[in-house]
Amino acid sequence: MATETQLEVTGLCVRRGALRVVRDASVRVGKGEIVGLLGLNGAGKSSLLAAIAGDLPAESGSVSIEGNDVSSRPAWERCASGLVLVPAGRQLFSSLSVVDNLLAGGHLRSKRERAANLEVVYEFFPVLREKAHLHARSLSGGQQQMLAIGRGLMASPRALMLDEPSEGLAPIVVEQVFAAVRRMRAEQQVAILLAEQNAGVLDILDTLIVMQDGALGVPTPAQQADKHDVAAYMFGTETVQ
Repeated sequence: MATETQLEVTGLCVRRGALRVVRDASVRVGKGEIVGLLGLNGAGKSSLLAAIAGDLPAESGSVSIEGNDVSSRPAWERCASGLVLVPAGRQLFSSLSVVDNLLAGGHLRSKRERAANLEVVYEFFPVLREKAHLHARSLSGGQQQMLAIGRGLMASPRALMLDEPSEGLAPIVVEQVFAAVRRMRAEQQVAILLAEQNAGVLDILDTLIVMQDGALGVPTPAQQADKHDVAAYMFGTETVQ
């Protein structure tokens, strides 16, 4: 049975100057589903996520969250609707404490909802509770990534986009982060769109999409069943039209 659609992107095109960096991108992510967006640096993944979030203007196309078209809304309204982006590079407030970074992520939510979400974040990432009153800059790289994801969860996402969450992390930390993403899918029923170039993400995906030169391609059902055939997804001509 098909899952309820939480995030739907149709025909999105994005330009940066004279260059079209995203070409006619369409993506659907269901409730409690993890869709992986794989591609090398420069493929257009970050531009696509930024345009979906409203941080980058789209030339054409539409974005809907739970069936509501948010294409004309600014980024903060999309976030208020439950469409949340955890950007590449973490982009934390390094001089603020861990807890203040988290509370900033929930600034569009009620005080009661922020308190409840804070407990959810601490359950997912216990180290953040232990270090709640330390400056964000004092955390390790892995802990900072957990904080960035936790800040996204504070916004009560219905659809959560993660841009390169494993970047610069040790393999054991990557495993911890991906395990948390699995739990979000299972326990929070969040729709997750995860942009990566780390093949280690393949095991947690429900669906794989590849991106090359701004265009999306969906592997065949046989390839979806064997996601470790990364070369076919990322370089095979049959996967990207």
